[in-house]
Amino acid sequence: MNRELQILIGQGEHQEQDFKYCINDSRKIAKSLVAFANTDGGRLLIGVRDNGSIAGVKSDEEYYMVEAAAKIYSKPQIDFEVRQWNVDGKIVLEVTVEPSEERPHYARDDEGRWWAYIRCDDENIQAKKLQLEVWEKQKKGYAVFFNYSKNEQILLDMLRKNESLTVSRFSRKAKIHFKRAEKLIVDFILMGVIDMNYQREQLILTLNEDVDCDNFEDQIKNTVRT
Repeated sequence: MNRELQILIGQGEHQEQDFKYCINDSRKIAKSLVAFANTDGGRLLIGVRDNGSIAGVKSDEEYYMVEAAAKIYSKPQIDFEVRQWNVDGKIVLEVTVEPSEERPHYARDDEGRWWAYIRCDDENIQAKKLQLEVWEKQKKGYAVFFNYSKNEQILLDMLRKNESLTVSRFSRKAKIHFKRAEKLIVDFILMGVIDMNYQREQLILTLNEDVDCDNFEDQIKNTVRT
C-alpha cells in the first residue's frame, strides 16, 4: 500500500476524515460533503471499511455518485477534488472538500427536505437554528450595532461565571423575550465573544478563552460595533 494512503487510513475516522465502504445512495454522501464544507473541510476515503481494510470501488460509477451528491443533493453546490489510489488492483477514491465561504450548505433527505450539517469529531450532526442564524448573518455581512444595557451586563456576568449558556437560560435570567435573547447571543458570537461547540447533538455556548470580559465591557459601553 502507498505510504501516504497508509498514513491517512491509520488516522482512522475523525473531524476531517470519513471512511465509506461503498456508495449506494448519493444523498448519504451529500450529508458528509455538506458537513465538511460547513465545518473545517475534510476527506472521504471511498472503498475503505470502518476497520481500515481496503474494499475497493468501481471508480467511474462512484465518481458520478459523488458528483450527484455535490451538485444535485447539496445546496449550494459543493466543490470537491478527487484522487484515485490503486491498492493491489483495488481502487480507493479520496474525495477532498475545502471549508466553504458559502455556508450554510444543505443536503436533501429522502423526503426532499433540506438540512444543514456540521462535522463533530467523527459524526455528521444536524446544525442548530442558532448556528444557521450566525451563518446567514455572516454571509450577508451583517453589522452589529451595540449599545451597552442591563441585558448585555447580565450576559457578560453569565459568561464570567462560566455558566452553561443557552438562549432559554439567558432569556429567563434577563427576563426578555426569547427572540431578543437569541439576537443578543448571535451578536456576541459574531463579535467573537462567544464560541459555539457541539457535544454530540447539543450546542454548547461558552466564553471565547481569548476574551477578557472586563476589557470587552469597557470597549462596548456607549459604542457602536460593526
